[in-house]
Amino acid sequence: MSNRIDVCFAKLKTSGEKAFIPFITAGDPDLATTVKLVQAMAAAGADIIELGVPYSEPVADGPVIQAATQRSLKTGTTLTEILKTVRVIRQTATVPLVLMSYYNPILQYRLDKFVADAVAAGVDGVIVPDLPVEEAQPLAQAAAAAGLHLIPLVAPTTTDNRLVAIAAQAQGFIYCVSITGVTGARQQVNTEIAALTRRVQAVSTLPVAVGFGVSTPEQAAVVAKQCDAVIVGSAIVKVIEQSPGTAVSQVAEMVKEFKAAL
Repeated sequence: MSNRIDVCFAKLKTSGEKAFIPFITAGDPDLATTVKLVQAMAAAGADIIELGVPYSEPVADGPVIQAATQRSLKTGTTLTEILKTVRVIRQTATVPLVLMSYYNPILQYRLDKFVADAVAAGVDGVIVPDLPVEEAQPLAQAAAAAGLHLIPLVAPTTTDNRLVAIAAQAQGFIYCVSITGVTGARQQVNTEIAALTRRVQAVSTLPVAVGFGVSTPEQAAVVAKQCDAVIVGSAIVKVIEQSPGTAVSQVAEMVKEFKAAL
C-alpha cells in the first residue's frame, strides 16, 4: 500500500502546488481537542499534519512548544494514548499524519512495537529530532519494512558528507531547519534557506520541506519559492495556548490563510 505522504506530494506536483504542513502538540490542551484540531485543519486545506509527542526534555523546541509540551504532559498524555487518538482521527480523516517524537519515548515503547502500532493506527511518518543518522539504522530498517517513513532533519550546519548519508536513508520528505537553534516564530525568515534547499536537492529527489521560524502567511510565501512544503508550528501552538476555547476555529482560519499564501 502506498504511503499517504507520497500520494500527497505526487498530487501536489501534478497541480504545481506547495504543501502546507501545520504542527500541533498532541494532547494540548487535551487529546479530544487534538482530534477536533486535526479534523478542522484537514478540512481547511492542510496537506500533511504533524503531531508532536510530548517529552520532558524537548531540547530542539523553543518556549512556545516547550510550554505546550508541559501542558500536555500535565494531562497525562502518553505515546500509547496518542496512537489511540490517531485511530480516532482515522475514522474521519485521510490527511497524512506525521509524529514528531524524541527518541526516548520510542525506545521506551520498543522500536518494533512502536513501528507496528503506529502503522496500525494510521501514522504515515515519524520525525525524530535527536536521532543522528549514525544511530538511526535500527528504526530506519524497521520503519522502511513496515511502510512508515522516517523523515530526517537537516540544518544549514549539516556537512555535505552527512547530507549524502541522510539523503540515502530518508523517506517521505526532507525537513530543512531554516535556522540553527530551537523552534519558534521569527520576525524575519533566514535568507540562507535557498542555499540549504539547493544542497538537499543536489543529493535527493525527495520533496523538501522548510520549517522552524515561519510565522506568517507572507513569510510562508517567500519560503515556498525555495521548497516543496512549508511547516508552521509555534505560531499555531501559540493560538491554542492563548485561546483554547476557540482554538479549533481560529487554527482552521490560520490554516486557510497559510494554504492560500502558498
